[in-house]
Formats: sequence, structure tokens, C-alpha cells
Amino acid sequence: MDTETSFVAQLNGDAATAGDLAPLAFAGYAHFTAMQVRGGRVRGLDLHLERLRVASLKLFGVALPDDQVRSYLRTALEPAPADASLTATIFSPIGEFTADKGAELSVLVRTRPPASGPQGPLALAAVEYERVVPAVKHVGEVAKTYYLREAVAQGFDDAAFLDRRGRLSEASIWNLAFWDGSQVVWPEAEMLDGVTQQIVRRRLDRLGVPQTVRKVTIADLPALSGAVVLNSWTPGIAVSRIATEPLPDAPEFVDLFHRAYGEEPLTSP
Repeated sequence: MDTETSFVAQLNGDAATAGDLAPLAFAGYAHFTAMQVRGGRVRGLDLHLERLRVASLKLFGVALPDDQVRSYLRTALEPAPADASLTATIFSPIGEFTADKGAELSVLVRTRPPASGPQGPLALAAVEYERVVPAVKHVGEVAKTYYLREAVAQGFDDAAFLDRRGRLSEASIWNLAFWDGSQVVWPEAEMLDGVTQQIVRRRLDRLGVPQTVRKVTIADLPALSGAVVLNSWTPGIAVSRIATEPLPDAPEFVDLFHRAYGEEPLTSP
């Protein structure tokens, strides 16, 4: 198979034309989910479908049936290699700057080569930032790339976000997780609950690994025994520093997240 031509951009199951895509280049009211496909299957498919359904109800007041969304995913994956990255974006053809909810939702599915994320460990700058409607994975967030670029210019690898109360919440395109020596610590703050994060949490439960949710500030970091970031690329990359606070090397913590994620079965769309 020619991988140069096997990746697609499809709108509602059909090849997307330039005319289809042009309005989206100037639109920012939409939401999406991103996943890694391995062997033609994905982990946490139920969570991806739930994310799209809940976000559609939040942004548009309606949602497409899960079976319809799955059919679009299958159609996009048919020509793709067994391993790929897939992004499904849901939007209304009516566009932005209107309260009209009359149009049926559309689904843009794009496939690309597979990804696995950076090697790490990562040093994260700490910036005060709170995403709008944080529970929705929405498009058009200039801050994520802006703060990434600012962090790299300052000698960091990426940026972690602090809310107005000084609590660590998430990183630019990552969830954060910490190890306190006996249990996994998930930060308490308003944030996007990533699909990979949800997979790891439910698998850690089944493995009997203790987990807790509590406030984590920069001042709390010296008492912690390790940290990772995770997203659709990877279930865990070590974090070596946040702001000026170093974090211990914790390879067993990183391995635990990868093992938990690997326990999740792969499912065909």
C-alpha cells in the first residue's frame, strides 16, 4: 500500500474537498477526539465515543448516534495502514457567531502516520492559564501552542498550567500525574479528562494500585516522588522538572502507567 496516498480527510464518510475544508480553516467552534490506531484497532473506543457525544450536547445541544460516528471512523481507516493516528472533529455547518442550532452535525475524520510522543524526560515551565470550557476538547486554542513556544524559548520542553488558585491542572496537550511514594496523585483542578488518563485510571483500579485526587501546587512538588505527562500519543513520559522544582527520576512509575495502559483491550471501530 502506498502510505503517501492511504491517509485521508473525510467529511461524513466521503472524501473531503477543498470546498468542504475551506470554511473550517476559519472556524473555531468545534470539538474533537484524537486516538492512536494499532493493528486497525484502538484502546478506549467507548471513552472516545462518550467524549464526542457529551461534548456535542454541551456545544450544540444535540449529538450524533455512536453507531454513525463509528461508521465514519471505519470508513476512514479502510485505506489506512494498520497503524495510524486518527482525529475526529465534530462541527455544525452553520458555523460560528450564531446561536442557531438547526443544522445537523458533521464529522471530519483525518488519518495520519502513527505517533508516540517525545522521548523525555520533560522540563515544564509553569504558567497561569485556565482553559475555557475545560471539560471539552475543543479546537482553536491558541494558548496551548503559544505557551509551548514560550516555554521552549525559556529553555523548557513544554508548559504546565496553574489555575488562579495556584493549583497545577494539566499541561499544554497533556494530563499530569504524580507519585507520592505509595499512590498515584491526580491533580485537583478544572481540566480536560483525557481518554488515555481515563484508561489508565480504570486499569490502575483493576490492578489494585491506590489513587487519589488532591490539590498539587509548586510548593508540593518537593514531597513527591515522580511525575509523568500522558495523552493520546503515550500513556506516560517522565517529567524531570516543573518551574524551578526538580522531580525524582521514577522509571517504575512510568512503567506502571505503560503497563496499565497495555491492559486495555484494543477494539475495532
